[in-house]
Amino acid sequence: MTTLATNKKAFHDYEIIEKFEAGIELQGTEVKSCRARNISLADAHARVDDGELRLTGVHIAPYEQGNRANHNPRRDRRLLMHRREIRRLKQALEAKGMTLVPLRFYLKKSRIKVELGLGRGKAVHDKRESLKRKMHEREARRAISR
Repeated sequence: MTTLATNKKAFHDYEIIEKFEAGIELQGTEVKSCRARNISLADAHARVDDGELRLTGVHIAPYEQGNRANHNPRRDRRLLMHRREIRRLKQALEAKGMTLVPLRFYLKKSRIKVELGLGRGKAVHDKRESLKRKMHEREARRAISR
């Protein structure tokens, strides 16, 4: 699997409880732009509207060789999942403080997929604690490698 874009900020801002895989409905120039890795996942999230899963806030840059039929970079995109999975996600999102964030875009058998994370927002002290833990783990790995 080839990773096209990752959302590093999601792991900093959210405690990821569960991960899901979803297909994404794209236009032709969006596919080419994604394959060129022109994707920004900052401030992106997913929501359930009328039984459909929608991805909002993702910026897929217009394709450079595209013509006047080029896509809108910030449009909402439909995510493709089974109905029972969408219903389960809707119930989870109705719980207080739960959010569905895209973690990464990747290629799987020449299809573009999105990895979604069901997460709960971290408080400021939790963010600091996780940064300290990462720093200590990094120092330990360096000490072992020496």
